[in-house]
Amino acid sequence: MKKYRKLIVDAAMSALLLLLMAYELIGAAVHEWLGIAMFILVILHHVLNRRWSGNVLKGKNSPVRVLQTVLVVLVLFSMLGSMVSGIILSRHALAFLPIHGGTGWARTVHLLCGYWGFVLMGLHLGLHWSVVIGIAGKSFKATQVRTWGVRAIGLLIATYGGYAFVKRDLPNYILLRNHFAFFDFSEPVALFLLDYLAIMGLFIWVGHYLSRLIRKINARRNVR
Repeated sequence: MKKYRKLIVDAAMSALLLLLMAYELIGAAVHEWLGIAMFILVILHHVLNRRWSGNVLKGKNSPVRVLQTVLVVLVLFSMLGSMVSGIILSRHALAFLPIHGGTGWARTVHLLCGYWGFVLMGLHLGLHWSVVIGIAGKSFKATQVRTWGVRAIGLLIATYGGYAFVKRDLPNYILLRNHFAFFDFSEPVALFLLDYLAIMGLFIWVGHYLSRLIRKINARRNVR
């Protein structure tokens, strides 16, 4: 039951993250309230995973575990950066706070942490995607045709996600070559979200197969 609670919280965080990326399309006020909801879910996520956090410095550090830990730290820093800068930039949900100035650097930090957080969250989910596959495997009978079908769909999503990653100019955002996010207000929000869902799928795919590759290499070394 606890595993399902974690999955529900993670799914909710992923959904909120997608909506947060559509900042201008959903409106500043909605964006701020969703940011507060994300802050609550981040706290809940770490409460549910407190056992992992407590054991992070214990036991054997395999390559995959090291990668997981590094990603968790990076995601945490990006989330904190987004939240702190978001509080400074707030003009709706937290407008009552006596904060003045600092909007220039806060806007840059918010953009940088927001896009890096999106990429890192996808990789983080990918490293744990085997859990989702395991649960799905219990619900649906695994066959060779179904397995290869799912892999083909995953590859198609990742391929389109790579195209959308470039089309949506994310490389320039995460490298701060562009300090202002562009939004096409004539575009339906659903199409925007589908592109970003595919981009998230790309990094989930990369994280999943990267973890599988590292485990295989590590297993071969241990055999020797």
